[in-house]
Amino acid sequence: MFQALHETVEYIKRKTNDFQAEIGIVLGTGLGGLVGEIEVEYSLMYSNIPNFPISTLEFHSGKLIFGTLKGKKVIAMQGRLHFYEGYSMQQITFPIRAMKALGISCLFVSNAAGSLNPNFKKGDLMIINDHINLQPESPLRGHNDADMGPRFPDMSQPYSRKLIDAAMQIAEDNNINCHQGVYVSVTGPNLETKAEYKYLRIIGGDAVGMSTVPEVIVANHMSIPVFAISVLTDEGFPEVLLPVSLEEILETARTAEPMMTKILSQLISTL
Repeated sequence: MFQALHETVEYIKRKTNDFQAEIGIVLGTGLGGLVGEIEVEYSLMYSNIPNFPISTLEFHSGKLIFGTLKGKKVIAMQGRLHFYEGYSMQQITFPIRAMKALGISCLFVSNAAGSLNPNFKKGDLMIINDHINLQPESPLRGHNDADMGPRFPDMSQPYSRKLIDAAMQIAEDNNINCHQGVYVSVTGPNLETKAEYKYLRIIGGDAVGMSTVPEVIVANHMSIPVFAISVLTDEGFPEVLLPVSLEEILETARTAEPMMTKILSQLISTL
């Protein structure tokens, strides 16, 4: 991995005139609008970056954006990678390693998720304060490079309490309906059955999705503070479960996205 990472970072530095990043951003399904707030300096297609996995989803742009947001130098992944696309955990988290090597000291992650908590409705936002990992393996499986992080990283506080508190205040100040909760990460790409939604709620989940946790694990491995937020695009309530389509999920994400963008951009401005 070290050699691949070196090749990737050197290529990016050449193409971006040695861009010095401060903050990394991962934009989830239907949530690429934050890019419109960035004063873009450079944009690289994943497919042109050596060793970079390519997003296979038609609704993910697959671009690495470099620019300024609220006075901060940022790198934004416009389109993330998922385990269900066929990549290894090491591959889907490789961009986080690359962003760290390019200088980021904080990571912001967004996703679209299904609500498990009856008090959290479709279209609401949920700031992630903890997670349950039901993915089949860890991105840290295999050889550990001590220069990147410890063999057994602590996960007692995977999400920055300071950033969570600041974001909740921003939401309150802007009258945005925003919760805190536990995110459950599953493999996908299929959605869950009634029994599975019930199980995920019983074990402590407030929302369920197919991403985020691998990236958060790797960020914690490298001692990068993390803030993560979900747009709740559907409701996994077993008693009243209805079929949901991708089109509905994307439409809900688009509708709620301006509220998420406001929280993220204002939060970044405080750093």
